[in-house]
Amino acid sequence: MPWDREVVRRGVSKWNGLEKREQIPKHSQVAMTRDARRCHSSGYAGAKVPKASDLKRSSVVAIDSEPHSVRDIEVRSPSARGAATLYKFTLTNLITGRKFNETFKGDDYLAEADAERVALQYSYLDGNELIFMDEEYAQHGMAHDQIAEQAAYITDGIEGITGLLVEGVLRAIELPQSVTLEIVETSPAMKGASANARTKPATLNTGHVVNVPEYIETGEKVRVNTGDGKFMSRAT
Repeated sequence: MPWDREVVRRGVSKWNGLEKREQIPKHSQVAMTRDARRCHSSGYAGAKVPKASDLKRSSVVAIDSEPHSVRDIEVRSPSARGAATLYKFTLTNLITGRKFNETFKGDDYLAEADAERVALQYSYLDGNELIFMDEEYAQHGMAHDQIAEQAAYITDGIEGITGLLVEGVLRAIELPQSVTLEIVETSPAMKGASANARTKPATLNTGHVVNVPEYIETGEKVRVNTGDGKFMSRAT
């Protein structure tokens, strides 16, 4: 059965040759910050322009006419009455790999960039490059250094990887919320340890080290949260 493919066409920017701008309601233009205008400037007529409050991790937005992926979001609630909620985004430029932070008001408008999302399967490691395969058996590679944090959760058989292609080139990957990994080294299980017992470090088959309850043993498989790298539960 072929995998689903989703092509995101929500804010094609100047880097792929389109320079038309999208109209924003006048009442919204007043509220836009300088950074929001910079992010919105690459939209085209008819595109969906989300508010900052609508964005999620892995959303792709156009900033300075280049695609950026949202890696993390921090919401800051206002302390004064009537003040706007602020959203601090950790962004990665999908062309250069540069990471930085930007803060927007919840009502600021941003243009989503042109990116193609494809389902991927991890194939193998070729030197310093991880090779993935899409639904059409085409291979896409990313250097280990580009996805070092995510590589700690990638192993044979992992499912649910999504690739972000920009002009046909794999620029980023999205992992499932959790993965199942095997413990290859940890101290012996403590007899009588309960679910509320203290934790101990355990090395997983990818080399990632996670704290697990003292009753967990070497050879067991556990679920790990790919967002914070923490132990979730024994794998069933």
